Amino acid sequence: MPPGKYGMQEEWEKEGDQAINMDFLLPTGIFLKFPVSRNDTIKSIKKMVWKNARSEALFCGLGDPDGYVFTCINETAEREELEEESRRISDVRPFMCVLRLVAREGDRVEKLTNAQISLLIGKGLHEFEAQKNDEVNEFRTKMRAFCEEKAQDRQSLPWQKWMEYSFPCELEPCCSLPQSLKTKNIKKIFINVKFEASDESFMLQQDPHDLPLVLMKSALKKKATVFRLMRQEPEDYTLQVNGRWDFIYGKHPLCQFKYIFSCLRNGQNPHLTMVHYSTVTKCQEEQGRMCNQVYKSRSLSRPPPLPLKKQNTSSLWSINEPFHIHLVQGKRVNADEGMKLVVQAGLFHGSELLCKVVTSSEVTVSSEPLWNQKLEFDINVADLPRMSRLCFALYGVIEKTKKPRGTKKKNKKADCPIAWVNTMVFDYKDQLKTGEFHLSTWPCVPDEKSDLLNPMGTVEKNPNVDSAAELLIHFPNIRPHPLYYPPLEKNYCVMFIEAEYFKLKEFMDNKNYTEFFEDEKELLWKLRTEVRDHYPESLSKLLLITKWNKREDVVQMVNLLRNWPDLPAIHALELLDYSFPDPAVRSFTIRCLRKLSDDELLHYLIQLVQVLKYESYLDCDLTTFLLERALSNRRIGHFLFWHLRSETHVASVGLRFGLILEAYCRGNIHHIKLLTKQNEALGKMKALSDFVKLGSQKVTAEDLKQCIRQESYLEALSDLLSPLNPSIILSEICTDRCRFMDSKMKPLWLMFKNPAVEGDMVGIIFKNGDDLRQDMLTLQMIQLMENLWKKEGLDLRMIPYGCLSTGNKMGLIEVVKNSDTIANIQRNSSNSAATAAFNKDALLNWLKSKNPEDKLDQAIEEFTLSCAGYCVATYVLGIGDRHNDNIMIRETGQLFHIDFGHFLGNFKRKLGINRERVPFILTYDFVHVIQQGRTNNSEKFERFREYCERAYKILCRNGTLFVNLFAMMKAAGLPELTSFKDIQYLKDSLALGKTEDEALKNFKVKFNEALRESWKTKVNWMMHSLAKDNRP
Repeated sequence: MPPGKYGMQEEWEKEGDQAINMDFLLPTGIFLKFPVSRNDTIKSIKKMVWKNARSEALFCGLGDPDGYVFTCINETAEREELEEESRRISDVRPFMCVLRLVAREGDRVEKLTNAQISLLIGKGLHEFEAQKNDEVNEFRTKMRAFCEEKAQDRQSLPWQKWMEYSFPCELEPCCSLPQSLKTKNIKKIFINVKFEASDESFMLQQDPHDLPLVLMKSALKKKATVFRLMRQEPEDYTLQVNGRWDFIYGKHPLCQFKYIFSCLRNGQNPHLTMVHYSTVTKCQEEQGRMCNQVYKSRSLSRPPPLPLKKQNTSSLWSINEPFHIHLVQGKRVNADEGMKLVVQAGLFHGSELLCKVVTSSEVTVSSEPLWNQKLEFDINVADLPRMSRLCFALYGVIEKTKKPRGTKKKNKKADCPIAWVNTMVFDYKDQLKTGEFHLSTWPCVPDEKSDLLNPMGTVEKNPNVDSAAELLIHFPNIRPHPLYYPPLEKNYCVMFIEAEYFKLKEFMDNKNYTEFFEDEKELLWKLRTEVRDHYPESLSKLLLITKWNKREDVVQMVNLLRNWPDLPAIHALELLDYSFPDPAVRSFTIRCLRKLSDDELLHYLIQLVQVLKYESYLDCDLTTFLLERALSNRRIGHFLFWHLRSETHVASVGLRFGLILEAYCRGNIHHIKLLTKQNEALGKMKALSDFVKLGSQKVTAEDLKQCIRQESYLEALSDLLSPLNPSIILSEICTDRCRFMDSKMKPLWLMFKNPAVEGDMVGIIFKNGDDLRQDMLTLQMIQLMENLWKKEGLDLRMIPYGCLSTGNKMGLIEVVKNSDTIANIQRNSSNSAATAAFNKDALLNWLKSKNPEDKLDQAIEEFTLSCAGYCVATYVLGIGDRHNDNIMIRETGQLFHIDFGHFLGNFKRKLGINRERVPFILTYDFVHVIQQGRTNNSEKFERFREYCERAYKILCRNGTLFVNLFAMMKAAGLPELTSFKDIQYLKDSLALGKTEDEALKNFKVKFNEALRESWKTKVNWMMHSLAKDNRP
């Protein structure tokens, strides 16, 4: 077939409500043809079919419409049953304009649920079944049972506990009042409270440290007095924030709730609604009915489990002969002629090479090279650790005869790396693998031969089997029956002398001591019980020196772990790295993480999802732990869903993440509807973005608004929960306030209003074409810093605005209202772009214009605090590309940074020269604002310096946490974070291994350097302003 576009794809991509002629094939053999609107739903089209079929022959042969379902050929050339009949035909996008009506078969409820899950996770569940993989099937069965059981347990909870799952409280890290209230010595606050289904509201005066129950008691007392009613019990009520799915309840003081804290800080009165528990239980019962309908229909169709067969097995430890495999051949290998093909194989445990790398013989290049060679490893089968990983690299070498004379290249240099692939030595049931395995490889381009093997890479095969090179290997049948890794049960007692103990103390006290000599390793191993009893937080050091290729040591280490005291999460997180793959270690780590509160877990969720990529099998403790917590707290479930969903396009994790998403949906049937609505809205945003970016002619803001006004867009972009924060309701899109921005990727600026809250507007930026994961990570770290500072009584008024990656180079960013860039403020106060950056009065004058009279002092204080916070944050994280267009300020005075494309010291260079030579941004116009416009106001500046130093010391005390969280993100594949070398910047900036005094001394030097060299920043900003000046 000649190249070109086929089918209806161009038709579906058009905007508008045009009619399309559709063909319908009925089960009676009748053929219908009539026009339908692009915006018609499948349900309404089915009604039209019945209406048109009445006048045709054999109509009496058709039964009830619910007994039939449409099928079509979809965009991926697969037959699809259209069970979800609320979808519009333009969203279904059939390949051809043909729908076939067929009689329904099987369980309709189950089929509808499967269709909804498939649409939501972006993967058809039939893809999982098509794997014909026992591990996949067993994982699906086990996780489905686990998640459905959790869902049924949840439905039987008392209404207060069910509230904790559905609407977890959004709390500040501690319960102190905002500084502005403390300085004014305000003892009482005013809260507006109304009752549901009533327009009457009361203004109540409360102590901000009162519990919600006290406020509800006051509201009921006031209502009883005004309306002369019987007094009701406050325990029968909960408080809802007006216009949001955010509730105030439990044993936390009112001022600790984020909504109330924010209102107090901004000088606003909180607006709350009293909700009776009967409303909550009604919602709970409705969700319960949905779940029971699905679970009941499944239990009727579920076959009984098959009885387990007994079989003869042998212990692996009885096999004292070298481990070997057969390298048979390759397939679809693409390499230059004149080269020889070689395969390298290595056995790894995490990052540790268990024995010498084995190299195959050289064979002539062909698409199906044949080796048929035994590869023997220098390790006995008995010593193979449970998580042994076999890593292969395929590469080409130049034949010696063809090398030019005088070359300094060593013989057999890997001139052409071709591919790599990893596979586990044991299967998911602990059994040593046997038989043939077809390994679809991953393409690679490393620089050094030593980097050819990629033990950190996935053990999944490349799903792109039609084009990927393949290696065919054979695991031998060492014994006639299966060999299993044995259970570990043994213990040893070790004696030591006092001098050795002091040597151990020296190791443990040095936080940076990670490289050990052999004699030091032996001592550390000998004193392992001392490490457990006195230095339990140094477990990672002990694990790194354990000889995992020696089964006696493995037994002792695993037994030692059984009695190891639980570690704080800050240290336990480190053990989820790929260097620690042993199942006992990972189980111990999850045991430690179970103590995390829901809020703490949310802080680390991005990293916990990333380290799932290091897991060797589908069924692992980390997956179960994350699902368990997600099914106990819908907020965690919401963000777990999006962190997984945003990477389902990644071939190496698509299967794993898809299966976890399916399991989550099975345990949260009611959440599917809410998430589907968000997914549909994102789909429409993507279509709008493509329209703006790819339009054949220049698109205007009015064209965008016209597009949004279409019925299908208005419907999809209204009445949904914000993916950035599921407490926020995006009720109605304000078409007239929407636009697109003028940067390269043309981000959409979308505004929503909420009729329940007058004047309340929510803004969202949709980005299509930029990877937001680095921004998301940076903002997560800024949020974590703010929490650590607040816990120590330091509120630096940070703005870690919402940012969420939702797909491949696609995501959302929260609009910070009433703010502008420093660049715009400077440009608008100057006639020339060249002098704008040097106008030191511009910022202060702008703040004066926004904060008249008595409000100015508070605005300058907000500026001082936030400037201190961001100075420290950007220095510690090494955030680069700082210019006046990505530093913003709110009208209240809060300064904040945006666009974090470079971090960990990766600063922008031009012509080989580092453009950003200053450790952090502290210009004289910032100092001018801090000193309230007076050059001699050193008292204010010294207070600012104290804020910076205090904030820095708090971060240094928590340095290990930041290093561990960044180390976990190596799995994400961010360009500026791929190895431990990239994390060295963070270790240096947080002065890990140094005393607090040494760290502070270094920070003071950097602080003074930034102040001294601020003119360089000004020059950089001037150059940026000249380049970006768009004024006529």
